Amino acid sequence: MRDLIRGAREVLAAIWRRHRGKTIGSILLMVAGAAAAPLIAAALAVMTDAVVAGDSADATRAGLLVAALAVAVLTFAHFAHVFYFDLADLAELDFQQRLIGLSHGTAGIHHHEDAAQADTLSVLEQDSRQFQGAIEALLNTLGLLIASGVTAVLLARLHPVLLLLPLAAIPPLLCGRWAERRIDRSRTAAAEPTRVALNLFRLATSADTAGELRVFRLQKELRDRHGVLWDRAGDRLWHGRLTGALLTVAGQLVFAAAYIAAVLLVVASAVRGDRSVGDVVLVIVLAAQVSQQVTQAVTLLETLQRTASTYRRLGELETFVRERSGGPAGVVEPPDRLREGITFDGVGFTYPGTGTAVLRDVDLTLPAGATVAIVGENGAGKSTLVKLLCGFYRPTAGRITVDGYDLAGLSVTGWRERIAAGFQDFVRFELVARETVGIGDLPRIDSSDDVLAGLGRAHATDVLDRLDSGLETQLGKSWTDGAELSGGQWQKLALGRALMRPRPLLLVLDEPTSALDPQAEHDLFQRYSEQSRRVAAGNGGITVLVSHRFSTVRMADLILVVSGGEIVERGDHAALMAARGVYAELFGLQAAAYR
Repeated sequence: MRDLIRGAREVLAAIWRRHRGKTIGSILLMVAGAAAAPLIAAALAVMTDAVVAGDSADATRAGLLVAALAVAVLTFAHFAHVFYFDLADLAELDFQQRLIGLSHGTAGIHHHEDAAQADTLSVLEQDSRQFQGAIEALLNTLGLLIASGVTAVLLARLHPVLLLLPLAAIPPLLCGRWAERRIDRSRTAAAEPTRVALNLFRLATSADTAGELRVFRLQKELRDRHGVLWDRAGDRLWHGRLTGALLTVAGQLVFAAAYIAAVLLVVASAVRGDRSVGDVVLVIVLAAQVSQQVTQAVTLLETLQRTASTYRRLGELETFVRERSGGPAGVVEPPDRLREGITFDGVGFTYPGTGTAVLRDVDLTLPAGATVAIVGENGAGKSTLVKLLCGFYRPTAGRITVDGYDLAGLSVTGWRERIAAGFQDFVRFELVARETVGIGDLPRIDSSDDVLAGLGRAHATDVLDRLDSGLETQLGKSWTDGAELSGGQWQKLALGRALMRPRPLLLVLDEPTSALDPQAEHDLFQRYSEQSRRVAAGNGGITVLVSHRFSTVRMADLILVVSGGEIVERGDHAALMAARGVYAELFGLQAAAYR
């Protein structure tokens, strides 16, 4: 019940924040319309007795009152709907903004890489579209409480025993709550196969995957796997819903027995002459309304319980993110320039929820002004080093310092403003070309000169030659007139975005040119290495390059070879080749492959 009340309070608070006037108007209209329904029963009883007594004046007045109350029931609810449809959109917006803030408004990314939290995010994404039903349920519940109170007063006037009739609503309400819990558990159990099935659906319908699907004849395989996953999710949902339906029916049968007993009680009293015909009409109509109220209450309870579960999940995710935020946010602003560099002091890291260390006892210094390359096999820990440098995670052992300042103590906002990054899994922002590149430095997004400069540093201005409107060309197939680019062109724009900031303290390039051929990548980084050294002379900025192509990294000042979560070799190209270790062996094998 606590979750139910909290969920209702959260919804009410959301619509109150967004529009107080519409909230007040919809509540008043819904409550007034709901209260009019049981009063119709009372007016019908008066009209019936007046007709039996032959009093046409009273019968007419009572009839007009019945008509007026009926109009109120119909029209008030209709106008309340006009309000709450808009309120539902506002509540959905409020929830989605909270979810976006929780998903991408934090310094870390641990909740994206935790499977259980990924399932929670998947369910919350689906639940974000339920608010029309949630608002309607909340307002109907307020109206139902008023209507139930009026009904109870009218029943008490007929016979005190009839006050027990609303109590008969308890079994169906409890059964409805138990049913929703069963359904909620089944939805949680179905979250993982649903998430994977949706991913397969995106793969099967994306233009980016069309080629491989046809070449490898994967269409049937994807359909079969998609079907198996949906069947698995459907079976779990079916069992939950079947159990819920059986519980709901059991509760309704209990109320049906009480309903029949109440009607028979008043009919027997009328036969003895203790009650009027109008009283019989009143109890029949009220009993029917109580039946409707109970049915409505069960339905509303299920909806409110589902909404409560949504906010409970949101709260649990908020707690997860808060507890793993790594302590209080830093407040020290990063230096304007690096004089010493970035130091890893006994750094170890284990991903939350796992027992295997990805990095162990890493001691190294990235000298100010240096170009550093990181190489190693997949899974060696290269990307984890990058995530730690960007502040996506904090070390689980040791610390990282920037010119002697603990990175954990630096302002996250300040640090992110002083770094730049390009990743292999770059985003294809379907904006106009200028914005697609310019968001790499938001204050300069509207400056065509700065955007062109960023593209120039990435040697990517040739992409504009194929765009009809240059920087103002709309990109992406989501737009009717959007230009579609090749993978290499998208990647060049992403690299331009990474290089929008001309003098970052740290530039991380994690396989950012995987769509380019080896020679193009080598030429690009040869030119950029020379340029970065000139820039580094001014602010001591460090460039970190992660690549699997050894011909690309040979120009780096410092090359780090990562294996098994440790730095197994370090030095420049000449020193590592002379050492005839892992680097020399891998370099030789790759060079032989290109001959």
